[in-house]
Amino acid sequence: MYLFHKTENNEVYREKQWRCLKIWLILCLFPRTCVSNPSKPNFLLILADDLGIGDVGCYGNDTIRTPNIDGLAKDGVRLTQHIAAAAVCTPSRAAFLTGRYPIRSGMASSTERQVLFWNGGSGGLPPNETTFARILHQQGYSTALVGKWHMGVNCKTRHDHCHHPLNHGFDYFYGMPFTLLNECQGSDDPELAKSLQDTYWFYTQMIILAVFTLVIGKLANLFPVKWKIIICLALCGLLHFISWFSSYGFTKHWNCILMRNHDITEQPMNLQKTTSNMLKEAITFIERNKHRPFLLFVSLLHVHTPLITTEKFQGRSRHGLYGDNVEEMDWMVGRLLDVIDKENLKNTTFIYFASDHGGFLEARRGNSQLGGWNGIYKGGKGMGGWEGGIRVPGIVRWPGVLPAGTVIDEPTSLMDIYPTVVQLAGGTVPQDRATDGHTLLPLLQGTEQHSRHEFLFHCCGLFLHAVRWHQKHSGTVWKAHYATPVFQPEASGACFRRGICPCFGDGVIHHDPPLLFNLSQDPSEANPLSADTEPLFDTVVRRMRRAVEEHCMTLTPVPQQLSPYNNIWKPWLQPCCGTFPFCWCNENNKT
Repeated sequence: MYLFHKTENNEVYREKQWRCLKIWLILCLFPRTCVSNPSKPNFLLILADDLGIGDVGCYGNDTIRTPNIDGLAKDGVRLTQHIAAAAVCTPSRAAFLTGRYPIRSGMASSTERQVLFWNGGSGGLPPNETTFARILHQQGYSTALVGKWHMGVNCKTRHDHCHHPLNHGFDYFYGMPFTLLNECQGSDDPELAKSLQDTYWFYTQMIILAVFTLVIGKLANLFPVKWKIIICLALCGLLHFISWFSSYGFTKHWNCILMRNHDITEQPMNLQKTTSNMLKEAITFIERNKHRPFLLFVSLLHVHTPLITTEKFQGRSRHGLYGDNVEEMDWMVGRLLDVIDKENLKNTTFIYFASDHGGFLEARRGNSQLGGWNGIYKGGKGMGGWEGGIRVPGIVRWPGVLPAGTVIDEPTSLMDIYPTVVQLAGGTVPQDRATDGHTLLPLLQGTEQHSRHEFLFHCCGLFLHAVRWHQKHSGTVWKAHYATPVFQPEASGACFRRGICPCFGDGVIHHDPPLLFNLSQDPSEANPLSADTEPLFDTVVRRMRRAVEEHCMTLTPVPQQLSPYNNIWKPWLQPCCGTFPFCWCNENNKT
């Protein structure tokens, strides 16, 4: 009896051991589905292009429908003073990826061209810059970029891909290495250096007219000119025409391309399928990596001109094509959120939504507004100092970790995403270089009440336009403008005659003493202060000037990626899916 009872107990004991072993194996083999690991989440970072802060419902717009973005804010944290490091694409995105002001990486321009102009240029994000994607890749994350890059492609040869996303920590890339342009749609209204193209064409016409006049004069014996001179002038004119038309005349083929990793899939790209292709790629990546930690950076082409919008959304909004495009973008965000929910990743995914800079006020076609609305804030895209160019939507959601429905009215920056993501992934911010972003976690979780930013410096290219001082003991946010663009017409609030506001020259006004605003009381920057109206005027101006001097001491010389040489089209660097210059392909037509 005792032996039987003992044997029975042993069998029960062994059964319990086997059950525990099975549970242990399940937990080890399927940690993503069985165990929540809030300390090392997935990351879904969504960056809109040219979206104004006033275009989104949760930031005050009551006529454009953005229910998915609004729902993201309702379930997460909304940042009301979220600031881009630049008011145009290339430098702002460089700062976002590296956590550093673009001047530190050479991604700020000293010329009128504030962004990269060509896929076939030699400028771009330097290989020695460390993006958050590279650090997360080292931490075992699967990393992908779907959408716009605009950080350069090649350095010395057509296939070196030194600036390519795969050389900056991304395991997978599908999207545009450049940015959308009107030329991508075959528009008669070119977007790329329109005034320069007009100038080139004018000189070409003058040379043609001169040659034609000399030929007629020679044949009619009106001018004693040699045929050699006429032929030489004609050849010079032909060379002049070829030199600019070979690049600007084929912008659609050179810049409007799609790539999958290093391979070109469409050249030129088919805009009708771009939205569905981008969304499909993003969703497939999430589904493919749902059992391992991932970083997905969805760099939307919306809402940049020419506002490619599918037929389903055309005519749906009350704000023409631009409103339609915003509502389609919101639908795309909703699809991404749906797949996160479907794969049971909601509580383990850190989701961030923002725009790279403010809305493009000068984007118009006739009387139709094709750019965004920046709410109560003055200025827009291209204006390095005014709030409308740099204050953007900023929303973060992480259920169970971040308090839902929270609003934070403290200065934060797109550069802050870098240290935040790196910290959560278990990585370390590089110590061998200056990093300008600060982790957002204490602010998001409520363990700190004030931003760690004391000063933020707002540059237009290489030129300092404004400085923001977050006076921590009082909570006041001051802003001093040292240079502001000249609006054309004067009271229009934008540079309509130029197409985009310049950073220097006769298109800006310098202020000494600077224009000073108390953003805490005057966020619209409508009432500049003076020594007569603000007792602290001199004290604030002196402190900000000292901060500028201290900041300048931290800057070191680096190669200028947007220099005139780096930012011109070079045929030998042009990505091409065929034998150059016959660059036409579409992967859907391949057999």
